[in-house]
Amino acid sequence: MLNKRKLRGAVATMALVMGGNAAMAADELTVAYFLEWPMPFQYAKVQGLYEEALGIPINWVSFDTGTAMSASMASGDVQISLSQGLPPFVIAASAGQDLQIVDVAVSYSDNDNCVVADSLEIDKTNAKELEGKRVGIPIGTAAHYGFLKQMEHFKVDISTMEIVDMAPAEGAAAFAQGNLDFVCGFGGGLRRMQEHGNVLLTGAEKEELGILVFDVISTTSDFAAEEAELLTKFLKVTADANAKWNSNDGRAEMMQVIAEDAGMELADAEASIGTFTFPDPQSVSGDKWLGGGVQEFMKGVADVFANAGSIESAQDSYEANVNASFIDAVAKQ
Repeated sequence: MLNKRKLRGAVATMALVMGGNAAMAADELTVAYFLEWPMPFQYAKVQGLYEEALGIPINWVSFDTGTAMSASMASGDVQISLSQGLPPFVIAASAGQDLQIVDVAVSYSDNDNCVVADSLEIDKTNAKELEGKRVGIPIGTAAHYGFLKQMEHFKVDISTMEIVDMAPAEGAAAFAQGNLDFVCGFGGGLRRMQEHGNVLLTGAEKEELGILVFDVISTTSDFAAEEAELLTKFLKVTADANAKWNSNDGRAEMMQVIAEDAGMELADAEASIGTFTFPDPQSVSGDKWLGGGVQEFMKGVADVFANAGSIESAQDSYEANVNASFIDAVAKQ
């Protein structure tokens, strides 16, 4: 059975520290990101383009999960998260943490999934046999949301499962050792999981069920209000890196730098980033994303988590947690 106390305890901790955020010192910036998650921004990061544009030093801190990013933003240790999974953001916002989505970082339906051990011979035709199995999941992440939606689709009773909270790297290691029957994750962890099992649904099949998978760029409302110019410049550098990648301009040079910064072998980094889509500012400003689609999707994610008992309740609306003004400004430049 899923131990909900760990998730709820983390959310409670966020709520306790929300009122004590440290004031933003405009002479430096701390940004959260994931290792083994190759993205164009890392080229700009290594080349010092953020510091050049913002005029201040930037501390880049790597995290294993988006829930940890939320906690660090709540404590004031991190000002911007790039890129945070939407479900961890929703969990924090549902607990009352005053966060805002200011951009869509990446869409990646094929780089976040659940994998069944080869020895079980379970696929989408007999997924009901997953009942009673031992599952490793990074609780409160996009992988957790995808797991819940897939199990709902296959009518699998998750109350029969033993669910263990594990970061993707930990889950992949346990899966390889035969300690898990079913495991969910993303990035490098997911690739290693697939060496020992099969996915139930492809990215395209998940999207047909309405299971979208994307990360956002998030910050606190205080930082957004107090450092609007700085935040806009940050998003502009990120958008420029994405544009350079999307245009194939110097992609080979970028790829080598990105792989090294992500802590990955070049071939593995190429395989991961090949499943990513980086929407431009004009698209992000539109109805599909921050113009309304994200707000609607957030409500759906929250309802799924609330129904599963993973959060106390969903908000009536998440409109206040989306601020498109900064990416709108970038789109007009």
